[in-house]
Amino acid sequence: MKDDNDKFSYTYSAPTADERREIESIRRVYEDHGGDYEKLVRLDKKARSIPMCVSISLGVVGALVFGLGMAMVTVWELMGGAAVSAAGALVAAAAYPVHKVLTRRMKAKYGPEIVRLSSRLLGEDGEEKTR
Repeated sequence: MKDDNDKFSYTYSAPTADERREIESIRRVYEDHGGDYEKLVRLDKKARSIPMCVSISLGVVGALVFGLGMAMVTVWELMGGAAVSAAGALVAAAAYPVHKVLTRRMKAKYGPEIVRLSSRLLGEDGEEKTR
C-alpha cells in the first residue's frame, strides 16, 4: 500500500552555457556527417594519405638504418656496417615503388565511389546535388 506521505520529487536544472557547448561538441563527433561532399573529401584524403604515410615511413626508417651502418663502419670500425647500410639503402629505395603500388590499390578501391560522388555533386548523372 502506498502511504499518502510518500511523494515523488524531481529536480531538473538546465545545463549551463559551457556545459551546453561541451555537450554539442561531443555530439558533433558522433553525428553522421553524411553529406556527399564530406564523404568525397574523406575518401580522397584516405586514398592519398595511406600510400604517402607508408612511403615516408619506409624512407625514414631506411635512412636511419643506412646512417647506423655508416656509423658502424666509421666510428666503431665494424665492417658489418656495410651490410647494414646496404639494407637501409634498399629499404629507402623501396619507398617510391611501394608508394606507386599502394596508390594504384587505393585508386582501385576508392576510385569508383569517388567518381560516383563527384558526378553526383557536379550534377552529371541526373541526380540532385546534396551537400
